[in-house]
Amino acid sequence: MDAPALRDLIPIPEVWERLDRVEKRLLEASQADDGFLTEIAQHLLLAGGKRFRPLLAQLTAEFGPNVDHRAVDAGAAVELIHVGSLYHDDVIDEATTRRGAQSVNSNWSNTVAILAGDFLMARASEVAAATLGQEAVRLLARTYAELVEGQTLELQLDHDLDHGPEEYYRVIGGKTASLIRTSAKLGAMATDAGEDVIEAVSTWAWELGIVFQITDDALDLVATDGYLGKPAGSDIGEGKLTLPVLYALQGPEEVRIRRLLGSPPYPDSAVSEVIEAVRDGGYVDRALADAARRAQIAAEATAGLPEGPAKAVLGRLGSYLLNRVSAARSGG
Repeated sequence: MDAPALRDLIPIPEVWERLDRVEKRLLEASQADDGFLTEIAQHLLLAGGKRFRPLLAQLTAEFGPNVDHRAVDAGAAVELIHVGSLYHDDVIDEATTRRGAQSVNSNWSNTVAILAGDFLMARASEVAAATLGQEAVRLLARTYAELVEGQTLELQLDHDLDHGPEEYYRVIGGKTASLIRTSAKLGAMATDAGEDVIEAVSTWAWELGIVFQITDDALDLVATDGYLGKPAGSDIGEGKLTLPVLYALQGPEEVRIRRLLGSPPYPDSAVSEVIEAVRDGGYVDRALADAARRAQIAAEATAGLPEGPAKAVLGRLGSYLLNRVSAARSGG
């Protein structure tokens, strides 16, 4: 995600000032008594990243009457959960790189990566308990359970050519939308926003989380290797059937795609042919149309929020995510 473009989209200096403080809080929270544990826990934090979830927490914090250090802690807590889950994901996927750096599991070992992920998630609960209260700790625990359920379902569906969009939505709801929703909710809770505001930003963020994952999956099919920082079609290669591929499996190309993906591991030529069939058949556009409808639902959920710069930003973020795909297609 392009940071300068996001800064243009969010002209609220206080949001960015708090996000800078989140970076410092992340390093404080990931310090351990053992130097080696600190090194591995901070490995991915220091590699950078979008910080999309803590950014959402700072945005929704604007809707509460008491904006203080708790908003920063909300952002740090959700990012610690997110990064901890990435350590675990890299073990599951046998990944060798993450955010342009060597992954912890590759540089050290799977055991080390799992321990670092566990440590970061424990620290997330500690941060929340210190300033955000018991309700926030329960919310984070519940969200991590949803994330694990989504990832577990995804593993069961790998290489399964017989599941459909319904299962896909269950997967991305658990593994992506749940934490994005919690990020927005926690930001509003941290500044003592009213229940109606918390409900509205939660609904908005759930739909935005769905849009986020659909567009991210679409990028894997339409963007170049250079744009993605990894080979295009990686999802297909790993046996993860995203929404455009599932739609293609319901169309005239079903037999061809089943033949190409019938026996993993898939050669690069098979992955390229599936990508071509999905693109040419209009299935990426069909998935993006679904995402556009969800973005509209998200925008409508903000109708009752207080007027101001933060509300305007929330209404535009869905379009921003969709425009990423358009930019990748045009080589931008």
